[in-house]
Amino acid sequence: MSRWGYFARRLLLAVPVVLFGVTITFAIIRLGPLDPVAAILGPNTPPSQYARVEEQLGLNRPLWGQYIEYMVGLFTFDLGNSYVIQENTKAMTLIVQHAPRTLWLGFWSVLIPLFIGIPLGFYAGLNPNTMGDYFASFGGIIWRAMPNFWLGVIFYSVLSQSGTYSEMLTFGLVNFQWDAWLVTNNIGTPPPLNFYNSNGTDLFTIGGTTISLFSFDWEVFVRAVKMVLPPAIVLGSASMGNEMRLGRTAVLETINSKYVETARAKGLSRQKIVWKHVFRNALIPLVPIILNEAFLLIGGSVIMETIFAINGIGYLFFQAAINGDMPLVGSLMYIFILIIVFMNIFQDFLYTIIDPRVGYE
Repeated sequence: MSRWGYFARRLLLAVPVVLFGVTITFAIIRLGPLDPVAAILGPNTPPSQYARVEEQLGLNRPLWGQYIEYMVGLFTFDLGNSYVIQENTKAMTLIVQHAPRTLWLGFWSVLIPLFIGIPLGFYAGLNPNTMGDYFASFGGIIWRAMPNFWLGVIFYSVLSQSGTYSEMLTFGLVNFQWDAWLVTNNIGTPPPLNFYNSNGTDLFTIGGTTISLFSFDWEVFVRAVKMVLPPAIVLGSASMGNEMRLGRTAVLETINSKYVETARAKGLSRQKIVWKHVFRNALIPLVPIILNEAFLLIGGSVIMETIFAINGIGYLFFQAAINGDMPLVGSLMYIFILIIVFMNIFQDFLYTIIDPRVGYE
């Protein structure tokens, strides 16, 4: 089977997976305990008023009719209007408004494990049974063992109260105000993402659309990074521990393989062996681990955004679920399912880049 034929097959197989996922979502939403009418009117509502609102929302129609309307709306990206969170506001509008904060949190949550966990794991694998190896392995176990929800509460409690403890740490002749540098005084509020705005200078106009120059505000950018670092560290902590430990094991297995011994016997330098043979092959078992962490970030963002008040789509999903906002819950679940299916396809693509021996057959 050719490469393009394989990808076409994978894309076709993704369609029934998405259909099954959104069907299960519909069944849980419609047959579960969510009651948007009670969320809108309150628990003590006269039956006549309850029936009138239920009819307005279309919840008294046959279930198969609601299912067909639900599926058509999803696949045309007409996700309907919010019932409770913001009444008569399109679900897609709410998602677009909240998504940038989740993307900002997810970016740093993935970046921290990639540039800390994997390098430390590779270092430990290249230097086994040394103090650095013991330190990295112990750190990986500790980070992996701490539950995210517990660590998030601890981080928030310590950093929000840091001004009442010690505001200054002295390093030699330099006084370092650690809490002010780390989170300022705004922890528990959404990070500002307006650091990249138009400066009002128009360049040219195409089809009635004006293209303007953009200015970059470094002060706002640094503040946004500082405010998102604590939840990002918590969210990426389990990933960092996993990647550290698996990276160490992969390097140890690769460096003791026969082809590495052959390369060493041929007189290749240690640097060339490590970069050309060891690292590339050690990344192969890490690919599914790294991409599977994206699934954990989807669920973990709900918890972290609630604790740190990030106000992204994770927090939006939590509020929609507890308030019975069925169109919003269904829309967000649909987006989550699409992300997971896409990451699975992307994983197969990365395999072929890292290891050409992995065949599509």
